[in-house]
Amino acid sequence: MWNAAQGALEDLLEDEYPTMQLRPQKDRLQVFQTLATFYLRYLKIFHALEEVYDRIVHPQKRRVVHQVLEGVMGRLVELKNEMVELEYSEFHYFDDILQDIKMTPEDLEVPIPRYFVREKMRALKEREKMLAHILAKGGRQACKTVSVPVQSMSVERALWLLQVSERARQGRLRARFMKTIRQEEQRRLQGNSTMLDPNQAATCIQKVWRGHRDRRRVNKECLEEMIFLGMQTTPSPAQLHAQQVESRRHCVQEEHEAEYQKALVNIKESVRSVNGPDIKESLQEQIRQWFIECRDATGKFPDFPSPEDGGSASIFAQKTPEQVAAEFAAKEEEREKKKKMKREKDKKVNDCKKKKGKMKGKKGKGDTEVGPFFLKYLYLQN
Repeated sequence: MWNAAQGALEDLLEDEYPTMQLRPQKDRLQVFQTLATFYLRYLKIFHALEEVYDRIVHPQKRRVVHQVLEGVMGRLVELKNEMVELEYSEFHYFDDILQDIKMTPEDLEVPIPRYFVREKMRALKEREKMLAHILAKGGRQACKTVSVPVQSMSVERALWLLQVSERARQGRLRARFMKTIRQEEQRRLQGNSTMLDPNQAATCIQKVWRGHRDRRRVNKECLEEMIFLGMQTTPSPAQLHAQQVESRRHCVQEEHEAEYQKALVNIKESVRSVNGPDIKESLQEQIRQWFIECRDATGKFPDFPSPEDGGSASIFAQKTPEQVAAEFAAKEEEREKKKKMKREKDKKVNDCKKKKGKMKGKKGKGDTEVGPFFLKYLYLQN
């Protein structure tokens, strides 16, 4: 399946980005047909890659497939956006194209990848636990207010509604007060006793187990009822076996991922402790050899590369002494050119100042100072 998806993706990329430059299409229908064909082909590849990613248990291979899958999903979004901008509609008709590429309308469904929820299950559970803790602590969900038309009512009706609302408010306050008292009593008992009472522990365990048992029973009865009504078929032994294999595969994926993360840390520490000194000594020897070769080629020791130039990493670029000498010569020539330009600039500024002084000495009462401004803008243009 991976080989087929990879081959289909390579063929699609060759068709989407041809080597020869094509002329722009003026027919909107032809452009939409092209975009829709690419979209459906990418969608087919997306289904295959998503299935491959769910079945592979090898951590490194999963990362490669995941990267390709993310790219395909991004390209799907881009093509969808282009079709929407072309037709000014989010609903498209692919009937004729589906027949050409041998796809069914069911293949147009864009499912949510299964790893979106499964790989983020831990974060989702922590989020649910945090929300439950906040709500149990005293927070209440804000009720959405809906505007309704106001109807006229009699005075007796209004008094009755006010009395009902007031009694309900008092009842809520009383219940909240009693709940606060019970919580304080529970906290006091838990603070005084270092160990939980066996009866209370047994009650908690029984409560949790009974809830779990009843939920399983209700789900089973609901499934039996759906099967009895003909709304759901009975799972065959093959389906049950496939479900077991899928759950076992997910467990193996988690185990291999944990082993992979652990192996990354162990290998890194092993390389640092065992091969680290040898690698450090080898790099230092290469740096010393580079300095000696540069001295033999240029007659002097070079400056150590600055962080902007790459630091010591630029030394290991596998450059010959002749290349290093050429680079030094180019840098020296550039430095001399900058110095020459700076001298010319200073000379022009000094000439401007001298001419300004001469014009001030010759200026009469009716003269205006035009010369310095003219020279200033002329210098800026040059």
